[in-house]
Amino acid sequence: MTGFGAAEGPADGGRLRVEIRTVNHRFFNPSFKMPAELAALEPELRERLRREFDRGHVAVSVRWLEGARPDGGLVLNVDRAREAMARLRELQTAVGLSGEISLDLLARQLDVLTVAPGDGPEIAWADVEPLVADAATACRAMRRREGGALADELRGRLERLLALAGQVEALAPERLERERDRLRENVVRLLEGRAVDEARVAQEIALLADRMDITEELVRARAHVAAALDLLGGDAAVGKPLGFLAQELGREVNTIGSKAYDTAIAHLVVEMKGELEKMREQVENLE
Repeated sequence: MTGFGAAEGPADGGRLRVEIRTVNHRFFNPSFKMPAELAALEPELRERLRREFDRGHVAVSVRWLEGARPDGGLVLNVDRAREAMARLRELQTAVGLSGEISLDLLARQLDVLTVAPGDGPEIAWADVEPLVADAATACRAMRRREGGALADELRGRLERLLALAGQVEALAPERLERERDRLRENVVRLLEGRAVDEARVAQEIALLADRMDITEELVRARAHVAAALDLLGGDAAVGKPLGFLAQELGREVNTIGSKAYDTAIAHLVVEMKGELEKMREQVENLE
């Protein structure tokens, strides 16, 4: 889910601003952009974010608003500059370009110019943690609002699946009667007036009924829907368990389709698969 939260406050004699942005992602995927003097705090920051967010791409930006600790100035890596210039000239020759390679372009190459860390002590996690907590709270509040809207849509799709399952269940007995009559007519036609072995016909009808029975699939499908609705009514993270339930529902619907023996039921199964596909897409966005 998408979300944004920010907080700012005093830290180590200066003032920091922490921003957290989240977008959809199947897994927990954090990224950080912060001053060099805060780099040592990344493990604590990562662990705190993992407690706040179960999934999503979580981008964290930390910057000084005022009072930033002075750094050690710019450091020139001459060897790196020479290597970068050599590679740029090779590229120039390879693509057939003329002209001079500018100092500006060279200076922008990786590690040619770097900022040396300051000499002061590293900032303590206790100074930064409250700001991270406040930004995460604001971000989660936005995610909850989006999650509420997604949950309402998913409830509608689950209710639709229940309604479609009810229609399938209502049509199921009729198809068995049609298949029974069709089987008997075929046997009579093949025997060409000879006596029908009723016991054998009854046995074949019983086997056919067993192959066409979808009672268990409907029961399991309804149980999965009920479990999904319970999850949506709770406070815990639901994205991953809902994804699992959607997968299981798909299996039951596929089995019902393979046992359909009926055009109307087959059409209902196609509609159920469509609802499930939309459900899977939305579940990917839920925490």
